[in-house]
Amino acid sequence: MSIYFRQVCLVADTLEPVIADLKAVFSLKTAYVDPHVRSFGLENTLLAIGTDFIEVVAPIEENTAAGRYLERRDGDGGYMVIGQVETKKEQDACRARASDNGVRVAWETDGDEWKIMQLHPGDMRAAFFEVDWQERFDPEGFWLPAGGDGWQDTISTDVVSAIVGIELQGPDPQALAQHWADVAGVSVGEADGSPIVELANNRLRFVPDTDGRRPGLSGIDLQAFDRDGIIDRAKARGLATTADSVTIGGVHFRLVD
Repeated sequence: MSIYFRQVCLVADTLEPVIADLKAVFSLKTAYVDPHVRSFGLENTLLAIGTDFIEVVAPIEENTAAGRYLERRDGDGGYMVIGQVETKKEQDACRARASDNGVRVAWETDGDEWKIMQLHPGDMRAAFFEVDWQERFDPEGFWLPAGGDGWQDTISTDVVSAIVGIELQGPDPQALAQHWADVAGVSVGEADGSPIVELANNRLRFVPDTDGRRPGLSGIDLQAFDRDGIIDRAKARGLATTADSVTIGGVHFRLVD
């Protein structure tokens, strides 16, 4: 039984500046705009990185869950880790593990071809953990949140080619990792001195909260081929950088060779 990573979601006060920065710095293209998120008082854009996605959502109405999350974390930042499982049985097992660990289902749908399950960010102690099932299982292709098919024409891998890790921060990284592992149904590992949780095709990395923004989704690791160009373009846009990272939308994008 495995959970496959497919998408990471950021939340921003205003959508377009963050999308413009991501496109310019990483040479990305719009993969999909989902009209259905308007029912939650949001607008969004998805950008493809390899066969996975960065989504950015922004409130367009007052009193949305996303708007409250922005207030809670003092501005733009990470919002959701989104994965998929092959069968409804696996999704049900994840729901049961979540319940056993005191995690509520914040929102779900129950369709014949697609079932969404979003686990509560407060109970997950850092971010939403969404575990979806769709009848057509293709963890490197067909993906209903991106409109199914058609997004493949937007893939550009000259600058960045894959999302290779998600960073979650909290006051006790080891305990936070264990909590996510218990819900995901896997064991906690270690890499470079940090606890990690391995999904089927990606890893979650857990670090201390050192920026004062409280627990949350703090970073995204990207496989990069043009580190110097990325840093130069980010600096030209006035974005914060280090030797191996760029900050966009309140999230640190770590560049991995």
